[in-house]
Amino acid sequence: MTRRLEIVELLTRGLVPPERAEALHAVAARWSVGLTPGLAERIDPADPSDPLARQFVPHEEELFVAPDELDDPIGDLSHRPVKGIIHRYPDRVLLTPTHACAVYCRFCFRRERVGAGGESLAPDELERALAYIARDERIWEVILSGGDPLVLSPRRLAEILARLEAIPHVQVIRIHTRVPTADPERVSPELVAALETRKALWVALHVNHERELDPAARTAIARLTKAGIPLLAQTVLLAGVNDSPEALESLLRALVALRVKPYYLHHLDLAPGTARFRTSIAAGQELVRGLRGRVSGLCQPTYVLDIPGGAGKVPIGPSHLSESDGEGALTVQDWQGKPHRYRDEP
Repeated sequence: MTRRLEIVELLTRGLVPPERAEALHAVAARWSVGLTPGLAERIDPADPSDPLARQFVPHEEELFVAPDELDDPIGDLSHRPVKGIIHRYPDRVLLTPTHACAVYCRFCFRRERVGAGGESLAPDELERALAYIARDERIWEVILSGGDPLVLSPRRLAEILARLEAIPHVQVIRIHTRVPTADPERVSPELVAALETRKALWVALHVNHERELDPAARTAIARLTKAGIPLLAQTVLLAGVNDSPEALESLLRALVALRVKPYYLHHLDLAPGTARFRTSIAAGQELVRGLRGRVSGLCQPTYVLDIPGGAGKVPIGPSHLSESDGEGALTVQDWQGKPHRYRDEP
């Protein structure tokens, strides 16, 4: 079982100064707090800008909730036909068997529901969720999310995967997780064996900064890739963590070198108490534009916005193409920002 440090241990390790303790207990009374000892050891308490501390150590600014922030920022609950299922797109569903995580991110878009009091599925609820998937033949892909599915025991995880594997129309299973970087010891031979399926199984890692990829995390990732499991990476654009060309470049290069394909760069959702992490879309577009010339196409994620209210994700990256000049030609901007005329009409 994953052990998580809470406020008292963060104080004793010097990750939180004593004068902030009272406010942080107020944060912990509203939202889950916890990070693994291994992750805590990677934080430099003398560095006020430490990117790991910013992501995982609670801050009193979380108590400020802006007027436009939402308890359910991406509209999960409006697309929940049964408990444990989120069905936003016709051909795929999220299955959320647990709302526990190895660590609790301070910017989480499900922060109102994850943690010890979260809605983990009881056996009968899991049966109803699996029955829903089995009934709807449109469902081609099942995404295990939560919470973090890899905090489940290998036995329970293997049972869920076996049930999904037995549904003929389910062809792809995807697992979203932070465990390989947050609690790499959990990526044991038993866990890797539990992930063996006849159906296509993909693992999507949530990684926001290169510092998360310490030797233990790299070993855990290698165990997955050596087992033949394809890996993707999702990153959230966070002010003070990775909102610079250098930080993004080093992260994306490190991921590709580990055989992990960058997949999405998420614009931050409007979760309550997360304003300190927010960048503008224009700033995000400029960062993504700069990546085009800095790193290989293998390193390029799609910059996306999850539309508040549940309308789904859309790409919001910069366009390199302008409107027609009226003479049947477009202007295309190269990676250095230089314009080029391109005739589009035959």
